[in-house]
Amino acid sequence: MQRTHINLAKDRSRGIGALKESGVPAVFCDAVRVQLKECALLSISGKVGLTPDNTLAGRTMREQTRQTLENIREVLVREGGTMDDIVRVRVYVTQLDSASLRDIHAVRSEFWTAGKYPASTLVRVDQLIRDGALIEIDADAVIPAS
Repeated sequence: MQRTHINLAKDRSRGIGALKESGVPAVFCDAVRVQLKECALLSISGKVGLTPDNTLAGRTMREQTRQTLENIREVLVREGGTMDDIVRVRVYVTQLDSASLRDIHAVRSEFWTAGKYPASTLVRVDQLIRDGALIEIDADAVIPAS
């Protein structure tokens, strides 16, 4: 078994203001890959809807959900996987109403093949680490050996 810590961050604080100001590093990575003989297990840290320039993708649930899933896909593709390799997601939202729920699932349907949806948990929380973030998703994937 081989374990690899995947770090895509450009700065040690990972854009977290309170850490950047103190010089304390963010003590987590983007994902941890555990390589087994027949597959790799990939645990992806919680992602929010940050664009490459470290700003939120928008102010709507739909915009932020799309960027969040793009950020997860970026890690998967880098590691040789696809969204269909995800077996479980945990979704944290700061607002949960009928429109938000529809927006989340409408965007999710663009990222997974019908019938290959991951197991999922959805939890409403008071606040996420990034001011203005409406949604955070973490994911676990099983990537077949090539």
